[in-house]
Amino acid sequence: MKLLSFRFEGKQRFGPKVKKEEAVWDLTAIHQALGEGESFPAHIIDGIAEGHEFVEGIRRLVERAEASDNPESYKRGFGQIEWTAPIPRTPKNVICIGKNYADHVTEMGGDRPPEKLVVFTKAPTAIAADEEELPVHETITESLDYEGELAIVIGKGGRNIRKALAYDHIFGYTIANDITARDVQAAHMQFFLGKSLDKSCPLGPYLVTKDEIPDPQNLSLVTKVNGEVRQNGNTKEMIFPIDELIAQVSLYVTLEPGDIILTGTPSGVGKGMNPPSYLKAGDTVKVSIEGIGTLSNTFS
Repeated sequence: MKLLSFRFEGKQRFGPKVKKEEAVWDLTAIHQALGEGESFPAHIIDGIAEGHEFVEGIRRLVERAEASDNPESYKRGFGQIEWTAPIPRTPKNVICIGKNYADHVTEMGGDRPPEKLVVFTKAPTAIAADEEELPVHETITESLDYEGELAIVIGKGGRNIRKALAYDHIFGYTIANDITARDVQAAHMQFFLGKSLDKSCPLGPYLVTKDEIPDPQNLSLVTKVNGEVRQNGNTKEMIFPIDELIAQVSLYVTLEPGDIILTGTPSGVGKGMNPPSYLKAGDTVKVSIEGIGTLSNTFS
């Protein structure tokens, strides 16, 4: 199931993509009209915590809408809505894994892969949507860079999660662009400020439930800047696989429903080019991941 979050008539809503159509089922409208007194989460993050029951509840509502006298009244065309990030606001900072692809470690000047996780965070205010116009922050940075990544969305919270049970805690997957101000990062000798500029973490376009991606550890990941392929990797190249990321992070931090973990980026970032090639106003970056879609943003 491909879920998306959006605003319609000024209100935040969510729903699954209508199959074979450029439209979304408005679950809020369906529940209000056809809910039959059943409870249903008003916000996607509340539903995520319910896991499989949430997904089944969505399916039931869509089936009722399809069987109703006017199914079209519950659909919102993509041209009618304002897209937001699949998770518009996370419970805490977005959790990010650095240096998780060997070729990226090399292009950034490292001589060997890290022995332990490199973990940093991005502020929730960095979250942006697919197709949203993003600032280049020209008064703050001269070296704004891109990093296409697979993002994990936590469904079942927990701490000290066993590696063997890690996938039980995943609700689904989305695409992220870990936009980074390289000069700010270097000047402050840490990651947070250079990684947390407003709208520096676009997510989307969809949150794909984990049942639709049987092997997230074998997905192609391609990033294009103005149509030019810059990154062409595969999630099988991760140094620390997804189950290990969840197990290790949860040793230190209690994971909560709606938490997002960015899993690292393959080689091909702007800083790694000779000479470096950073983002400027007018550039468009598209990150595509097999089974999820394409996250696209233009900078101004």
